[in-house]
Amino acid sequence: MDWRRVVAIASLMMATPVLAQESAAPEVPAAPATAQLDTVVVTGEQPGPGLWKVSKGEHVLWVLGTQSPLPQKMQWRAREVEERVAQSQAVLLSPGLYIKSGVGFWGRLALIPSLIGIRNNPDGKKLAQIVPAEQYARWQPLKQRYLGRGNKVEKWRPLFAAMELYGEAIKRNGMTGGNDLIGERVEAFSKKAGIKPTLVKVTVDVKEPRAAIKEFKHSALDDLDCFSKTLDRLETDLGNMKLRVNAWATGDLAALRALPFTNQYAACMQAMQGATVLKDFGDINAQTKQAWIEAASKALDTNASTFALLPMSDIIGEGRYLSALAERGYHVEAPDDVDEVPAIAAQP
Repeated sequence: MDWRRVVAIASLMMATPVLAQESAAPEVPAAPATAQLDTVVVTGEQPGPGLWKVSKGEHVLWVLGTQSPLPQKMQWRAREVEERVAQSQAVLLSPGLYIKSGVGFWGRLALIPSLIGIRNNPDGKKLAQIVPAEQYARWQPLKQRYLGRGNKVEKWRPLFAAMELYGEAIKRNGMTGGNDLIGERVEAFSKKAGIKPTLVKVTVDVKEPRAAIKEFKHSALDDLDCFSKTLDRLETDLGNMKLRVNAWATGDLAALRALPFTNQYAACMQAMQGATVLKDFGDINAQTKQAWIEAASKALDTNASTFALLPMSDIIGEGRYLSALAERGYHVEAPDDVDEVPAIAAQP
């Protein structure tokens, strides 16, 4: 999914969608990408990657690794995905966070006035007063390039300023949020096949949304690492980012595995989860992973065929979800026959 949905955690009481999480990928120092900045993002019809196959006996789980961002002008040729969905009895969407407020539609509307200024720094402080001088000096040319001269963002917390900058930067470089687009296509295939997709989620129940908003507005966020890593990514990783989106579009898994990745997502999610209002909910990422593993295991044991979505970083990155299934005795095969998980004997 588009990583901007981290912002929804700050609006806990306003909506209740499932928010797929962009999981942490391996922290590999990215080489300077100045030689790659002219990389052209692919356009036209592209196949995307192949499917991972998880099986036990005659039961199969087909897994598509999603990617964000993706090429802006790409048309995804998803025939294999459509066929696998049509042959399945269940579809698992990407794991995510479900925000529950219990106030209903009219209650959420009544909360809109209290959301005004929720992205702003407490006490009216400006970005220049919060981030270190060295980071602010790096921020200014990037802001000028991608956001222009407007000063609205200068009032925002570093996390929200970073998110706005990142979103505009990928747009200007021929890319767009990918996971939502893929999910929408898969949901359309599911509807055509008469299957109601399963929302694999962890629920955060906010009992007092108005109080949560007020508390968030006045609480500090440890978001300087998120801000810094976003600047790092835009300064050094845009070339590699284009290569990664091209690799996903053309189905080049070897390139996806080999390309270094500077990951700001984990730092930004950690900053949001550190907010006072969320501290009592524990490790949301770990809970989300466990929820997906349980849902996938249940689907495998119940259905002859299941189709599932996972962020690519959860498949080929650290903390691989499919490794957990292998540990439970399921057989995992990559689309290019590369061993993604250690060989583990089947459990009795």
